[in-house]
Amino acid sequence: MEFVMLLAALFCLLAGVVFLRSYTRRSQATTHHIGDPDVAHRALIGNADDFLNRPAASFPTSLATWRHGERNDNIATVTYGPQWRVLRCNLTAEILSRLGSLAPLHEEAAQALVADFSARCGGGGDVAVREPVTKAVFTLATRLCFGDIVDDGQRHAIGRVIRDSIVAAGKLSPGFDGSMLSKLANWRGFRRISAVLKRQTELYLPLIAARRQSQSQLCGGIVHPYVDSLLDLRVPDNGDASGPGRPLRDGELVGLVFEFLGAATGSTAACLEWTLAHLIDQPETLDRLRREIDDEADAGGILSSKSLRSGMPYLNAVVLECLRMHPPVPVILRSAHGDGAKAIGGMRAVPLDGLSVQFNLADIGRDAKRWTHPDKFWPERFLAGGEAEDIGPAPGPKEIRMMPFGAGHRHCPGVNMGMLHIKCFLAALVHNFDWALSAEDCSSGVDMTEQDGFIKIMKKPLSARVTGRT
Repeated sequence: MEFVMLLAALFCLLAGVVFLRSYTRRSQATTHHIGDPDVAHRALIGNADDFLNRPAASFPTSLATWRHGERNDNIATVTYGPQWRVLRCNLTAEILSRLGSLAPLHEEAAQALVADFSARCGGGGDVAVREPVTKAVFTLATRLCFGDIVDDGQRHAIGRVIRDSIVAAGKLSPGFDGSMLSKLANWRGFRRISAVLKRQTELYLPLIAARRQSQSQLCGGIVHPYVDSLLDLRVPDNGDASGPGRPLRDGELVGLVFEFLGAATGSTAACLEWTLAHLIDQPETLDRLRREIDDEADAGGILSSKSLRSGMPYLNAVVLECLRMHPPVPVILRSAHGDGAKAIGGMRAVPLDGLSVQFNLADIGRDAKRWTHPDKFWPERFLAGGEAEDIGPAPGPKEIRMMPFGAGHRHCPGVNMGMLHIKCFLAALVHNFDWALSAEDCSSGVDMTEQDGFIKIMKKPLSARVTGRT
């Protein structure tokens, strides 16, 4: 009898191993990788309606909060339709369309960043760039999200839980799709994500409740923060856009706050670090940029909102060149259906749950058919008369040459805000400080090795010799 039970146990173990192997292989086999800009254009622009959604498996934080058959979606995870339109239109109307009004907040954030660097470089020696830059960007993001109610301790805790969420999600296997079987196969990772999301809820809900009691208070005396708009928002109930709608659930509020803070911080901070690295590595580019900034900026190196949004061609070119070479998010995912999926995937029948398509943004931005010396940092290509003078951060309808913020219907809505933040902080740092190679990098130059994760960062964090300008 014991022998029979042992055989049964071995059979169950082998069956489990076979299932997990086939499960992982199946998930990997249904992902199609695209790094060609022409193919990306054909998919995201030519067949845009077939590439409207993202695979649910790419957003385990959303899947982890699935309760009672209801998923707590944010703008990135929600299925294309009425609720997506309401969420995206709210973000655009309440925050993204008011960038001109946010100039005082940008000025305060830039001045705080300059003060932080001044304190760090006062004793001489090299300065680590990532920490003060991330702190400044994140402080601005939390003000835009919650207003002026977040103290330094809360801000530090929120930043920590966002980092932990990204790390935990990155450790899940490619086959994770939120099903019970995938949760069992990834039980350790899923447990970590659930624990981190619990911490998020414990941090965010008290702040959201505080805003509910003080919605009359403007952020910096200028605008209502993002959370206020979410508290007043009504979304379609069960997809019914004709009804009065329902308020957002607590889980949805937490997810939308996490999305806003993470998206507004990680990509901006990474782009600033990469840009400073290239400027330090190419002093002549730094000098040209500084001359343009000095001519436009006030005594504190702060540029007007108008200059940041529509002027400063070389500053704009420098930022675009960095985004071309180092798109903050290295890949974007789409769940493709219909004829578009068949054409892209080269198949007669599309899987019932769609074809998972991964667009490699770094390969697209460095395609040798589209760019001269694609691996060279050369901002002049974006100036008048250059090969990319008409190219911006978001691709137009005719072609795709770079797409650091995505393309098609589901491109990142915060592209203009991201560009504005990057330019504001970069101008203040270039105007107020001299930048040179650190003692360690003097012989070899800046290490430009990339590290891919959810955000493309420098594998070796940037350190530089920073001195205040007189």
